[in-house]
Amino acid sequence: MSVEARAAVLADLDDLTTLFDGYRRFYGQAADLAGARAFVAERLSTGDSVILIAVDAAGRGLGFTQLYPSFSSVRMARIYVLNDLFVSEDGRGLGTGRLLLAAAEAFGRSAGAARLTLSTAETNAAAQALYESAGWTRDTGFRTYERAL
Repeated sequence: MSVEARAAVLADLDDLTTLFDGYRRFYGQAADLAGARAFVAERLSTGDSVILIAVDAAGRGLGFTQLYPSFSSVRMARIYVLNDLFVSEDGRGLGTGRLLLAAAEAFGRSAGAARLTLSTAETNAAAQALYESAGWTRDTGFRTYERAL
């Protein structure tokens, strides 16, 4: 099966809604198609993130990744946070995740970014294996902290 990755557009909203809701459910959230649709539509409309979608030959969405722009003060350069990456059951085993990572890297280079960064759950061994096999390195120099608001 042929799979390609490209920038998502508003016409992809139905597929992205289903994919995004699946991503959230993977991380233990309750299904919320209406909320997922509103969130993704706002990202696409405002352009405050970059969403790349992987589609099959028929144009059916198989996966997505979402990049949020940020900056590195130390490097004085743009960076992107690869915040979300999800592949549907139908897209697994086809190289869809690797394709999305490559598309994210190509986008980052074309945007002049100094780096991409991501986090994943400690228990998500499949994602960790993908990232490491694609050349991503685990940060051992910094600890990440969060504070709920």
